[in-house]
Amino acid sequence: MNPALSGLLSAVTYGVGDFLSGLASRQDVPLRIAALTHPPAVLVLVLLAWSLGQPLPPAADLWWGALAGGSGLGAVLLFYRALSIGPMGAVSVAAGALSAVVPVVVGLVRGESLGTLGWLGAAGILAGTILLSRVPGQKAVSGNGVLLGLLAGAGFGFYFVLLGQAHNQAGLLWTLAAARACSSLIVLPLAALTVGLRAKNLPLVLASAPGDTLGNLFYMLSVQGGGLALAGLLTSLYPALTTLLAVVVLRERLSTSQWAGVALALTGAALLTRR
Repeated sequence: MNPALSGLLSAVTYGVGDFLSGLASRQDVPLRIAALTHPPAVLVLVLLAWSLGQPLPPAADLWWGALAGGSGLGAVLLFYRALSIGPMGAVSVAAGALSAVVPVVVGLVRGESLGTLGWLGAAGILAGTILLSRVPGQKAVSGNGVLLGLLAGAGFGFYFVLLGQAHNQAGLLWTLAAARACSSLIVLPLAALTVGLRAKNLPLVLASAPGDTLGNLFYMLSVQGGGLALAGLLTSLYPALTTLLAVVVLRERLSTSQWAGVALALTGAALLTRR
């Protein structure tokens, strides 16, 4: 699959998944949501890998996946908490901005190149996320969930970098399964011993799960085909979709500058795909 298309599909699936996760987190405990969504993702990924006949990747790829899953769990919990206390659009954009910076910096340090159009696209995406994060009447990193969103975004950035170290495309579903298996082994017993596993709105919690799994899958396809910088920047567009869903469904309002941010981010993505 085209790496730019994979990156955009990752943004779409992440965006929808985050919106549903945000709705669920306003009704339930973040720890419980993760405990109920990560284990089923393991089963789905394993069954899909087996049915497609994917060979097991090298042990190193599985270890990278497990390391990503374990370290990324903290970012997931922070993100759910941020979505539960802050405006969904602003929180998602704050997380997206930081999640883009980390893999891009790592990719460029490793010698990846974006090209002229790529740099213009990158500037558009980053400028767009900055404009989107400016909530009218609030400071960009005020309480209200945005600061937690920034911290979660940094954690997601490192998660993407670790996940991107797995290079065997033929067995990428197994690598993703390793990531979710590791996070499940941590969060499931922790939730069972503290907050319990009885969800307040189980259908909504389960509906939020596919977005994360598919987002990871498309992200890895993009990394393996186009590198960390391209995949990280395109995937970071997911807050634009989450914000638009919040505007349409929850009636959250965007200022003129935030709408300009949406336009800049989408234009930047278009330029990046033509680099």
